[in-house]
Amino acid sequence: MSSLLETKIAARQHALREQGLLRQRKVLSVEHALNTNASTSSPRFVFEGRAYVNFSSNDYLGLSRAPELVEALHLGAQTYGVGSGASPLVTGYSDAHLALERELCDLTGHEAALLFCSGFSANTALMKTLFDQHDIVVADKLVHASIIDGLQDSGAQLKRFLHNSLESAERLLARHQTSALITESVFSMDGDCAPISELSALCRQHHTWLIVDDAHGFAVLDGYNNADAAKLIDVQVVTFGKALGCQGAAVLGSQALIDFLVSNAREYIYSTALSPANAALALAATQYSTAHPELQQKLLENIALFKQLCREANVPLLGSDTAIQPLIIGDARQTLQVAEELRAAGIWVGAIRPPTVPVGSARLRITLTAAHAAEDIMACVAQLTQVLSRVVVPLVTERQAADDHR
Repeated sequence: MSSLLETKIAARQHALREQGLLRQRKVLSVEHALNTNASTSSPRFVFEGRAYVNFSSNDYLGLSRAPELVEALHLGAQTYGVGSGASPLVTGYSDAHLALERELCDLTGHEAALLFCSGFSANTALMKTLFDQHDIVVADKLVHASIIDGLQDSGAQLKRFLHNSLESAERLLARHQTSALITESVFSMDGDCAPISELSALCRQHHTWLIVDDAHGFAVLDGYNNADAAKLIDVQVVTFGKALGCQGAAVLGSQALIDFLVSNAREYIYSTALSPANAALALAATQYSTAHPELQQKLLENIALFKQLCREANVPLLGSDTAIQPLIIGDARQTLQVAEELRAAGIWVGAIRPPTVPVGSARLRITLTAAHAAEDIMACVAQLTQVLSRVVVPLVTERQAADDHR
């Protein structure tokens, strides 16, 4: 006889499978990629003996395979060992961590920084530590799950404004005595950018903090990703697993905020620290990306090429100008079918389905990097056009997608 938990697990998995929403891991190999020149070859991996061009990675600048950063990790491990060995408040905080924190502060203008092992843990720790039941927080409707989870754990009252709507945000700020407004720099599922400068002005007017999850913008976007960032943003969360191509995250803000988190953030206090080797790698990646602006330029060129080819082929993208290029299909099963047919042609793209995105807005999430070759981008669009012509899908237009967010 099955236990209650076994019955619950089986029923839930069956329901997800029937809805086309079951998530499963796939074991990928990098042998093929390691035998190519990272500076001239599109990102590839091997799955079940076949090589695929990867259009689903957040490695926007292609740094995860840069030989200079492979060497930086090797040197970091030789210097510090492969682990930190303890919580940061015991013996896990080293000069490698301090050097990275100082570099991030120099880059953004913030007073202090605090390192975490992932962006998810940085966001949840910040939200559940900074806020409590006495706080009212307003947030963009499409902020990341880690922010929502952290706010729910905090007990704060959450008021959500319409996506990227200054008018909606201003109404909430005028109506409530808010502690903070939270948004993202680049939204991970739509690829669009928040109006940071305008939101900052609103927050200053209403004496509330602006908190920005900068996971997909850091080291990629121009504008506030420089020493002036702190003039616009009170708290900036950056991750190292996207454009920097490595691992970890940081919360950047005032010295008072960071001291408060060190004393009170349970995720920080009771977790083994990010390894010093990874901190040294993130420092090297930050410096490398700053010293090589041609990588950002190459990424912009690849984005422009992809969008141009899609316009010429009448492929209805969502309108993003960033590396994240969504194509909304709507139905989860049809989205999976399109992704699977692309894989049959050697093109690997993400099939994003509920609950990650709202029901009826399942999509292909095509991500571009500076490492993609023009030939592979052309091949991707050509195969995408062919697949869409074969598979009958009610493609959601940009206007319909915008209406969904309202």
